[in-house]
Amino acid sequence: MVRSSAFAYDSADALAAAMATPDGDFVYSRRGNPTVRTLERVMAGLEGGARALAAASGMGAISSTLLALLRPGDHVLVQSCLYGGTYAVLSDLAERFGIEVERISGDGAGELSARLRPATRLLLLETLANPTGEVPDLSGLLGVARRAGVVSLVDNSLASPALCRPIEFGADIVVHSTTKYLGGHSDVIGGVAVFADAELYEQVWRRAVELGATADPFAAWLTLRGIQTLPLRMRQHCRNAAFLAARLELHPAVKQVYWPGLATHPSHERARRFLSGFGAMVSFEPAGGRDAGRAFAERLRIAQLALSLGGVETLVTHPASTSHRELDDRALQAAGVSAGMVRMAVGIEHPEDLWNDIEQALPSA
Repeated sequence: MVRSSAFAYDSADALAAAMATPDGDFVYSRRGNPTVRTLERVMAGLEGGARALAAASGMGAISSTLLALLRPGDHVLVQSCLYGGTYAVLSDLAERFGIEVERISGDGAGELSARLRPATRLLLLETLANPTGEVPDLSGLLGVARRAGVVSLVDNSLASPALCRPIEFGADIVVHSTTKYLGGHSDVIGGVAVFADAELYEQVWRRAVELGATADPFAAWLTLRGIQTLPLRMRQHCRNAAFLAARLELHPAVKQVYWPGLATHPSHERARRFLSGFGAMVSFEPAGGRDAGRAFAERLRIAQLALSLGGVETLVTHPASTSHRELDDRALQAAGVSAGMVRMAVGIEHPEDLWNDIEQALPSA
C-alpha cells in the first residue's frame, strides 16, 4: 500500500508530462495513486469495463459522474425505485441547473422509447432497487439507450459483480458503493465508477479530480482485501436471505415481503434472467404501519439498527425515516416505499439465529 500524497521527479518536463493524462506517472494522490489504481484495474476487470475511477464514497462516484456528463436543460430518465441519496443529488441538479428528471418504471423498453427526447442525456438504473428489490429490464432498456445515443449508468452496489455485470447487457457506466459488498466488513467508505469506454472515463476523471472526490489509498487497500472473499460472502448472504424471506412470507405479523427470489415478487422473472443470485436485501412490512416497523427494528438483539449494508453482520433500517428521508410522501409512494417498511441487509450469521431474533421481535409488532 502506498500512502504518499506526493511523488518526486528529477525533471520538470517529466513532471509536466505526468500531469497530462490519467495514465501518466504518479504526481499527487488526488490525481492518482498506485494502490488506488490497482483497485481501479481490479474493478474494471471484474465488471468487464475499459477503465475505472475510484472515489471517496459511492455518492462521490455518482456525483462526479452526473456533474461531468449533465448540462443545464438536459433530460434524465431514472428508475422510479431509486436510492434516496441519488434522488437527492438529482433533485438538487433539477432545482439549481434546470435539469429535468423523469421517472420510469423500468419494466420494459417500450416505455423508455416513448419517453426519449432530443434533450435526453442519461438513463439511470439500479440492478437491485433499494429497498424494494425491483430489477429493471436491463437488456431492453440499455439497448434502447445505446441505439438512441443516451449514456446509461447502472448502480450495481446491491448485486456486486458476483451477481451481475451490467456492461454485458449494454451499460456505459457501472457505479458501486464499495462500502457495501465489495469492502464487505463495514470498515471502509468508498466508491467506484467503471466505464465501458475509455473516452467517457477521461471525461469524468477530469471533473472528479477537480471536485476532489478521490479515494484514499488505505480505503482502496481495504476494498481490495474485501474483494478476495466476495464470491464466498455473497453465496452465504444470498442463502441466508432466501431462508429468512421464505419464513417471513408465512409469518402472520408480516403483510408483505420484498425479495426478488420469491415467486410472488414482481421482478422475479427478470431477476432470474439478469442475476446469478437474488441478493441479500430483504425488505418487509410488518402489520401495524410506521410505528410497528420502527418498534420491530428497536427490539432486535442480533441484527443491528444501523445505516448501510453489505457487511458480514445483519443490519436493519426503517427506509422512510433514514435512507429515503429526502423523499416526500408522493415520491415515497412512487418508489414503492411504505411508511412501515423495514429493510434488512442480511449478513452471514447462522440463519436460525437470525430467524429466532426476528421472531422474538415480530409478535408485538
